[in-house]
Amino acid sequence: MRRHDIETEVLVVGAGPAGLTMACLLARSGINAITVTKYPSTAHSPRAHITNQRTMEVFRDLDIEEAVRAAATPNELMGNNVWATSFAGPEIARLMTWGRGPERRMDYEQASPSSMCNIPQHLLEPVLRRGAEAKGADLRFSTEVVAVEQDAEGVTATVRNRDSGAEQTIRTRYLVGADGGRSTVAEQLDFPFEGEMGLGAAANVWLEADLTQYTAYRPGTLYWMCQPGNDYWVGSGTWICVKPWTEWVLLFMYDPAEGEPDLSVEAVTARARLTLGDPDVDITIKSTSLWQINSVVAKQYRIGRAFLAGDAAHRHPPANGLGTNTSIQDSFNLAWKLALVLRDLAGEELLSTYHDERRQVGRQVVDRAMKSVSDMLPISQALGFEPGQSAAEGQRALDGLNAPGSEGGLRRKQLADAVELQNYQFNAHGVELDQRYASSATVDDGTLWPAPTRDPELYHHPTTHPGARLPHAWVERERSLVSTLDLTGHDAFTVLTGPGGQPWVDAATGLARTLGIPLAAHVIGPLEEYRDVLGDWARRREIGETGALLVRPDHHVAWRVDALTDEPANDLEHALRSVLARDLDTALKETPDEARQS
Repeated sequence: MRRHDIETEVLVVGAGPAGLTMACLLARSGINAITVTKYPSTAHSPRAHITNQRTMEVFRDLDIEEAVRAAATPNELMGNNVWATSFAGPEIARLMTWGRGPERRMDYEQASPSSMCNIPQHLLEPVLRRGAEAKGADLRFSTEVVAVEQDAEGVTATVRNRDSGAEQTIRTRYLVGADGGRSTVAEQLDFPFEGEMGLGAAANVWLEADLTQYTAYRPGTLYWMCQPGNDYWVGSGTWICVKPWTEWVLLFMYDPAEGEPDLSVEAVTARARLTLGDPDVDITIKSTSLWQINSVVAKQYRIGRAFLAGDAAHRHPPANGLGTNTSIQDSFNLAWKLALVLRDLAGEELLSTYHDERRQVGRQVVDRAMKSVSDMLPISQALGFEPGQSAAEGQRALDGLNAPGSEGGLRRKQLADAVELQNYQFNAHGVELDQRYASSATVDDGTLWPAPTRDPELYHHPTTHPGARLPHAWVERERSLVSTLDLTGHDAFTVLTGPGGQPWVDAATGLARTLGIPLAAHVIGPLEEYRDVLGDWARRREIGETGALLVRPDHHVAWRVDALTDEPANDLEHALRSVLARDLDTALKETPDEARQS
């Protein structure tokens, strides 16, 4: 057999949000993993920034939520989405976003123990890196994968140190390609994709400019500048807050048929000043970059012993702010499955559920982002802006929007409807939270998913149906409120039950020992350690008091039963074995060593 320089259980390629989250999760699980990236350090520019509640729940599970919040712009300063001709010019429209509007705020607060925040990638990745290294993760920067091949027993990667040029081979049982939109792993292992590349072209200009006087009274993340004489997408600029209210990314679209835009300091400063509308604001250009809009998702998230996660698997516009969030959640789904299989506590078939569960999420996210991009067009149409217009023609169209009378009223109604449509991009709470899994890692209970009572993209619908994320509810322990999500996760399965459900707890205690798996159990009841003092959990659990929920390490419900059964230990064991792809015919009583070999 060929000898290799390094051997490991998991090789993670890429140290962006997906790769660093994977490294952190695997290190916490005690898995021997190496993470490599060709870059010398973490991200050096803002890039992605919106961080939704589900991702913050992942960080909460990893005990880094507070560190992320300390580096982020809080949700309270994210709400105002402003359309104007310039910062100093007249405001055209405004929408309250990211759950900050009074009609949506309670939806978001009731849905999760965590709140959204705005943390650009160059600030997020160092927090993830420190969290991973604190847990013992092996991170290797300036280390580029130049070749990958796999066989039935493992994967061999050739890596090159970009400083010294020295090459080594790494032999690993499993490989996770989290190496971004130009994934070497995806290319070398022939992962198939569907969709289109190059659907639009854009530039980012990272700059410093003190806009406090124009933004502090209407704090937000996005400020859309729509100027007469410019088609909305091609000519105007969108300002993205990096640091309130002095650091920004100016994003603008361009037509590649006309060549690449002038990105000289002089040119981008002039563009920024045009959309500022204030000649006295000092501008300092930090960096510029070009990127393109893609609409692509991998047909397979797994081939053999290799997996794709993050942008390596799904590539789409930044609309809805779903990119980094989906990437981090990919890793949260896969890491616990790898850990249990590598510890011989689950069958190999469990790993197939990563594709089954996350591929449909990737498809949904790509489609939603593309729809949100197209849904911006009605704003341009309502403003009366058209390609090729002169500034004077565009101004006349804009003036008509403000004209009194029925015609102006119709225009204003058109604009209001176009702005309202943007809720599907900026308040899409159901898209952000309600990812549903259907795979062999869940046990269907024969019931239908609850019918949504409101728009399922705009609104979160908590449910304990197998495959759903566990609903959040506050319960009380020792005079402190604790989320139901805090009772689960942390690399363990969890059983939740109520008064009269103690036999489920006893069954879980025994099965944790005989099957050798991490399995916790909690009773939520009036006189129990965890008390449902507000009645929130009773309203959301969808099972009887003596029933039980089996929750996976990623907070998704694996199995549920409405009431205590005659054989709780047997029923719970069958559910666990089904989820873990372990032989159902194995004897019910095993030693931990025998369980690890089953």
